[in-house]
Amino acid sequence: MLIEIGHVEAIFRYPVKSMGGERLEEANLGWYGLDGDRRLAFRRIDDRSGMPWLTASKLPDLLLFAPHRREDGAQGDLPTHIRTPDGEEMPVFGEDLATEVGRRYGAPVQMMQLRHGIFDEASLSVIALDTVREIGRLAGRSLDVRRFRPNVVVRSLRSVPFQEDEWLGGVLSFGEGDNAPAITVTMRDDRCSMVNLDPDSASPAPEVLKAVVRANQNNAGIYGAVTRIGRLAVGQTILFRAATEKRERG
Repeated sequence: MLIEIGHVEAIFRYPVKSMGGERLEEANLGWYGLDGDRRLAFRRIDDRSGMPWLTASKLPDLLLFAPHRREDGAQGDLPTHIRTPDGEEMPVFGEDLATEVGRRYGAPVQMMQLRHGIFDEASLSVIALDTVREIGRLAGRSLDVRRFRPNVVVRSLRSVPFQEDEWLGGVLSFGEGDNAPAITVTMRDDRCSMVNLDPDSASPAPEVLKAVVRANQNNAGIYGAVTRIGRLAVGQTILFRAATEKRERG
């Protein structure tokens, strides 16, 4: 049985991994997450590990770079230019941008485009407003939801923090009807030091991650795998089907 649990409060997309995000009223949910989400990332040229991507945990300033699209050069959902923290606009694949980021990081980097995106665990991340508020209460500060880099923010009918944990293994549908986009909830979102970084200043607040650890074993929000593609929109009803019911039918 489908149960209504809330509605879509906000949608965010991050065209370049670890850079500033875009708040959207609607977005297309494809098999690899939101179209245009994390399709670009800087590779650390000297890094030979399996995860060579430069992230804000290694260079907090990345959060202050803002991707945007110029209509005269726009293609699809990808940005054409990046606005630096100093206010300069540089082409996404230009040498000037790679030089500027490499200078701040202290080692050479290269912009890469990956067709299916560069994700830490899964292609869609979801968090509830009540979870963010509870973490803020424990940390002693009002928190911007953008600290948590979600794709979908949920305004729940039940005012219960960390209720996302209850969705594990189940299915979330966005909107009503058999064709509504949907995800299977695959795992809890194990947080890192990025939640400590203010999205507008990149200044750290270590008490935020400490609050997540103390309150919910370092987990806040969930990851999901797309099981039905479609259009996401702010205001859509979110419906939930529990994992036990899915197994009984299967």
